[in-house]
Amino acid sequence: MVVRIGSYEFRLGLWLSVGGVLVLALLVSLGFWQLHRAEQKRVLLQAYGDRPSDSPILLGRDFVPTPDWRYRRAQTLGTYDADHQFLLDNRVYQGQVGYYVLTPLRLAHTDLAVLVNRGWVPQGATRADLPALPAPTGSALSVEGLIDIPPEKTFVLGEGEDRAPGWPKVLQQVRLNLQAQQLGVRLIPMILLLAPDQPAGFVREWKPVVFGPERHVGYAVQWFSLAAAWVILCFWASLRRVDPEDNM
Repeated sequence: MVVRIGSYEFRLGLWLSVGGVLVLALLVSLGFWQLHRAEQKRVLLQAYGDRPSDSPILLGRDFVPTPDWRYRRAQTLGTYDADHQFLLDNRVYQGQVGYYVLTPLRLAHTDLAVLVNRGWVPQGATRADLPALPAPTGSALSVEGLIDIPPEKTFVLGEGEDRAPGWPKVLQQVRLNLQAQQLGVRLIPMILLLAPDQPAGFVREWKPVVFGPERHVGYAVQWFSLAAAWVILCFWASLRRVDPEDNM
C-alpha cells in the first residue's frame, strides 16, 4: 500500500503489515487481559469484605464447594490428623520465608476430611530442619474458618518434594487429588483457612490478594502505551521523503 502525503510517501510492505497487526493485537489483548484481572481482584476483595459476616456454613457429607463459596465462613466437627500434615512451601510473611501448615481434619461421622490451613510458620536453618507442628487431640473439635478454593490446574516443575516419603510432606502446590491419595481419604475440594480466634493455629493474617487491582490497571496502561508506541513506530518506519525530481 502506497499513500502520498505532501512531500512524503507512506509505503506499508506486506511483512510489516502482517507483523505490525499481529504485534498490535498481542499488545492490546495483554492490556485487556490485565483489565480483566483487575476486575477479578475487585470482585475478590468485595467478596472477602462481605462474606465473613455471613452465617457459617456447616461442612458435611453433602457439601460441595464452588468458587462462589470462596471466603464464606464455615464450621465443622472433627479430629486433627497430626501424624499426616503438609507444609506448603515458599510462603512469605514480613519478609521471612516459611510454610503454611495444612493439617487434615477428619470430619465426625463421615468418611471425609478437609485440609485446614492453620497458618504460617518460619523455615528452619536448613531445608531438612522442618518445624514442629503440634495439633490438638480430641474426636469432636469444633473448627471454624474461611473457605478457600485452590486452583484446579497448577504448573509444577517435576514431582518435587510432595512425593517424598515420610511426614510432614513439603508441597510446592496444593493438588487435592494427590493429597487425598497420600492420606487415603476423600477430601472436600477446598481449604479451610483457620479463623484467627481459633486455637491450635500459627500466624494467620489472611489476605485475598497479594496486590490490589490498581497494579493490574497500571500494567494495562503500560501495554496500551506500548501498543500506541508500536503504531507510531510502524508509521515512522513506513514513511519516507520523496524527491521532487521523482515526479518529473
